Amino acid sequence: MSNVLQLSGVSVVRGRKTLLGGIDWQVREGERWVVLGPNGAGKTTLLQLAAARMHPTRGTVGILDETLGKVDVFELRPRIGLASAALANQIPEDEKVLNVVVTAAYGVTGRWNEEYEKDDERRAFRLLNEWGMGPLLGRVFASLSEGERKRVQIARALMTDPELLLLDEPGAGLDLAGREELVQRLSELASDDDAPALVLVTHHLEEVPPGFTHALLLRDGGVVASGPITSTLTEANLSETFGMPLNVVSRDGRYTATAKDGAIAAAASAS
Repeated sequence: MSNVLQLSGVSVVRGRKTLLGGIDWQVREGERWVVLGPNGAGKTTLLQLAAARMHPTRGTVGILDETLGKVDVFELRPRIGLASAALANQIPEDEKVLNVVVTAAYGVTGRWNEEYEKDDERRAFRLLNEWGMGPLLGRVFASLSEGERKRVQIARALMTDPELLLLDEPGAGLDLAGREELVQRLSELASDDDAPALVLVTHHLEEVPPGFTHALLLRDGGVVASGPITSTLTEANLSETFGMPLNVVSRDGRYTATAKDGAIAAAASAS
């Protein structure tokens, strides 16, 4: 399998703050990665690099056999599917659901005077159906529930048949039912041999879908652990990542974590 994404000695520095420091990471074809870490760990910065929307301060970022700084990112980005809150905020409030998806073919977030092929509209409709949003294709995006918006965003991210799919906290803001439905759909996507390489960013262990193959744990801009998911999502690694002794339980491919007895009181006294 060839590398879809390769970071070598990558750092991102803004002013005096190091957002990422010395990151080495590889994603290969067919792999499904989850990136976990607390707020401020550098997860979103990492995804911005992977999406060719940010350049590193130091190091090399290779994406789909291209190197950032040596490639036209506007030609590279259509090969990368991205769903994120920042991108969703760029969608016009009165945009229809079908247009939210079909405009990805041109890499824009609002439909103006572009002419789209019938095949583009058919693909957008098919993707919306696959993500349970077909009946709402005529609705205004802003009128959707948070869970519905997330599914439309993922359908949009898949519109260009990307070779790499990046999902930045797709479960954020969802209630329990919405989260579980999303996890199930992402698990089905992960099991699809024709799906692109996947990278899912979250800070909730419960949002890791069954079928994901690898995990990257970040804390304070650095890598705590990286590798196959079963050997990476351990109590020791996750406790170090989140700065608290944790009990970690795995069952049927799902993970949960709770604080060990006395951990919260110990953390409070230490602070």
